[in-house]
Amino acid sequence: IFSREVWELNPPEVEDSVLQYAAWGVQGQQLIYIFENNIYYQPDVKSSSLRLTSSGKEGIIFNGIADWLYEEELLHSHVAHWWSPDGERLAFLTINDSLVPNMVIPRFTGGLYPKGKQYPYPKAGQTNPAIKLFVVNLYGPAHTLELMPPDSFKSREYYITMVKWVSNTKAVVRWLNRPQNISILTVCETTTGACSRKYEMQSDLWLPKQNEEPVFSKDGSKFFMTVPVKQGGRGEFHHIAMFIVQAKSEQISVRHLTSGNWEVIKILAYDENTQKIYFLSTEESPRGRQLHSVSTVGSLNRQCLSCNFLKDECTYFSAKFSPNNRHFLLHCKGPGVPVVSVHSTSNTAKFYILENNAVLKEAVFKKKNSRTEIKMLHIEDYELPLQLSLPKDFTDRNQYALLLIIDEAPGSQLVTDKFHIDWDSVLVNSDNVIVARFDGRGSGFQGLKILQEVHRCLGSVEVKDQIAAIESLLKQPFIDPKRLSIFGKGYGGYITSMILKSSERLFKCGAVVAPITDMKLYASAFSERYLGIPSKEENTYQASSVLHNLHGLKEANLLIVHGTADAKVHFQHSAELIKHLIKAGVNYTMQIYPDEGHNIASEKSKYHLYSTILGFFSACLKEETPILPQEPEEDE
Repeated sequence: IFSREVWELNPPEVEDSVLQYAAWGVQGQQLIYIFENNIYYQPDVKSSSLRLTSSGKEGIIFNGIADWLYEEELLHSHVAHWWSPDGERLAFLTINDSLVPNMVIPRFTGGLYPKGKQYPYPKAGQTNPAIKLFVVNLYGPAHTLELMPPDSFKSREYYITMVKWVSNTKAVVRWLNRPQNISILTVCETTTGACSRKYEMQSDLWLPKQNEEPVFSKDGSKFFMTVPVKQGGRGEFHHIAMFIVQAKSEQISVRHLTSGNWEVIKILAYDENTQKIYFLSTEESPRGRQLHSVSTVGSLNRQCLSCNFLKDECTYFSAKFSPNNRHFLLHCKGPGVPVVSVHSTSNTAKFYILENNAVLKEAVFKKKNSRTEIKMLHIEDYELPLQLSLPKDFTDRNQYALLLIIDEAPGSQLVTDKFHIDWDSVLVNSDNVIVARFDGRGSGFQGLKILQEVHRCLGSVEVKDQIAAIESLLKQPFIDPKRLSIFGKGYGGYITSMILKSSERLFKCGAVVAPITDMKLYASAFSERYLGIPSKEENTYQASSVLHNLHGLKEANLLIVHGTADAKVHFQHSAELIKHLIKAGVNYTMQIYPDEGHNIASEKSKYHLYSTILGFFSACLKEETPILPQEPEEDE
């Protein structure tokens, strides 16, 4: 920027190659970039580049970046390399997809003959990528060392779900077996490649939160992470544990720093001077997120740092600490219009607002706005939240149409205090529709017991709970039982389809976008986590498929929307569904977006999609005006 000079990043030996990734390192002008799945490094901008890997093969062997499965289901990031704090070493994954079956995504438009793009995509039970973790030394001769998995994983299939440097030469790694019910945390000395086990977790079901990064003290003698802790009859909740490593014996002692019927969402920082841990939790409400601190010594004095900040507008926060922990950023995400502020850690009342979104605030204030209500429903020993967005002039003397929106993944949460304006707000404000969201069993952040109710039975307990929520609403005088509708996307589209086929004549219409219709066709790491391996769990997969007994859909008005280039939920899911609908004699409306992915990207297509969905629900849910019989005209 200063000298306005522009350099091109091009590896000397690759013609016409496409840059896949580029970023600065941690020291000076260090540069890293990736071409054709190989990593290149420059100590500074003007020096020549070093190629750190040579095994990269497009679509087959990935170095330093993730393949589809790792990006989408395991690391939740495209980046699969990590700098040591001093910039002298780089840890990176090598993901080998040579035995993984390929999926073909056709590209229909823009040429005389459609082209197909192949990429490795392991469906449930198919061969998974083989994974290795390496560390390369960047100072002196580039020396690469492999970090080995724990002995018990060596001849088995496993994933690597987290890598983090804890000092200039030590890295912590989490290894997870393919069934996702055993995970081992190791600390690896990258000068020798020796890894020592620090903590092992096992579950009879599956292990959530496998991306969580432990927080270490500077000398590495202590580390902190959340672990499931039993809280009486309510089952397990994630709480902070402090692990103390005894220097000589390598024995580890554990101390629990928090407890209660609420979840620690994320550990943000450890301040060694004040001996405090800072974290986000749901202690005030499962629908909110507040910033707390807890002392790691003495009586563990726990304090809330965000509870009194703009408390009418803000109950759902995320936060970030400065490197020395003296300041933190608070990002208020609702229920009011989002606000970003910076605070002093020692005196949280000292703050400066960086962004208050005044323009948005005024626009929201001017529009006629809906209000939300939360009711708790009692289902199978649980109290579960149902949220209603009510039109502005709501009165329980009127009858309203209802739209139920279904969540996009197990373990997520729809009923929260987050600020929300989306396409469904239009239906509430313009069409006087009540929009309902319900977190039943299988939803997250209310303890593991509620979440793990879906183990081995996806598509059954969630369906029962959503139908129970609708039935409780039908007891209210203000819901019109003839005008019920339902919407879901992806996994939400899967649950929506299951609800529509099992609740004959309950819903007048339903829309699904990119629905999963058979878990056998979906990603290995996802389907196997909840249902196991198809060859061993034939009946479980059969029971969880949308594609059988579709006669229940005969009465409903069904809209299916799918992009043909969806790399996550393949168009194949909708194709299979339609084939079975036709077999069962069920009518449907289909809308495809040629060459669009899972999230419709182009502005024109997006506008078209929203117009379609709004038009569909608007037409389906409008009040039917009774046709009055004409009176015969009287003769004069």
